[in-house]
Amino acid sequence: MKSSSNWRAARVEALRDITPTVREFTIRPQDAHDISADWSPGSHIEVELLRDGRPIKRSYSLVGTPDGECFRIAVKRLDEGQGGSRAMWQLAVGDRLQVNGPRNHFGLDLNAPAYLLVAGGIGITPMLHMAQHLRARKGSQAPLRMVYGAHEEAELAYRPLLGELLGDSFAEFVGSQGKHIDVAGEIAALPPGGQMYVCGPVPMLDAVRRQWAASGRPIADLRYETFGSSGRFAPQPFRVEVPRQGIDIVVPADSSMMDALHAVGVQTLHDCKRGECGLCAVDVLALDGEIDHRDVFLSEHEKASNERICTCVSRVVGSISIDSAYRPEDD
Repeated sequence: MKSSSNWRAARVEALRDITPTVREFTIRPQDAHDISADWSPGSHIEVELLRDGRPIKRSYSLVGTPDGECFRIAVKRLDEGQGGSRAMWQLAVGDRLQVNGPRNHFGLDLNAPAYLLVAGGIGITPMLHMAQHLRARKGSQAPLRMVYGAHEEAELAYRPLLGELLGDSFAEFVGSQGKHIDVAGEIAALPPGGQMYVCGPVPMLDAVRRQWAASGRPIADLRYETFGSSGRFAPQPFRVEVPRQGIDIVVPADSSMMDALHAVGVQTLHDCKRGECGLCAVDVLALDGEIDHRDVFLSEHEKASNERICTCVSRVVGSISIDSAYRPEDD
């Protein structure tokens, strides 16, 4: 159940490998005149394609400044993921697909006195346009710093472009070299009133949120987006019961809980599908095992209580019983 849609036919115009595991896709909609020449930094599109003969939808941030003709996204290959990245990497130039958007849930406030952009891994995708937009603003003297972390040096996507764009305001950190982002130090160095924008894996976002809260800065000055693909446990099948509808299913390791529920007729509200908006959260009735909370919507207290679960990204080790929005007419 989406709040709005603007689906259109499109085709893959070009492919480019940015790193050994990150591929950039240039996608041309069939009706090119529908593309806004000025979508805002932080925008994303939704892509519909086939996985094992079944349609799946995934959201991807738009990369770089718009050209008014094509969308550009970058997709990291995740062999242990839920199949979206594998399906994208199987596309070839000329292949057809459906796209929806662009839309923006990660907007950039242009009135801040200073900016700190923090990216982890493939989280660099929305940050590139933000950095380009801030650097291109005429008359703005707001300080800008970007820090970018990855496990391997070869996985620092768009590194040359960022270095040329930002110069000394760009810092990179490679985990395999023992270099990690000093989140507390970066926050402390941000001028008063400055805003912090973060995109990356869930553990990094959790660490940022803890340090931001400890700093005493206004929570409204921390903006973030996640790809919701990392958790404490490797994906594995788990059982879900929906007593209200008499449903008992097994969620495969390569499927989200939301997709498995939708396949058997249990509809959940959703929007971002990245664990950010909270629309897909449902009540937990019983739990036999442990919930692997992968969202950034629920608070740490809510996650500890295990009373709700975001079906788009979170998983279970064991089995779970949940409520649904379904109500018979005579209820």
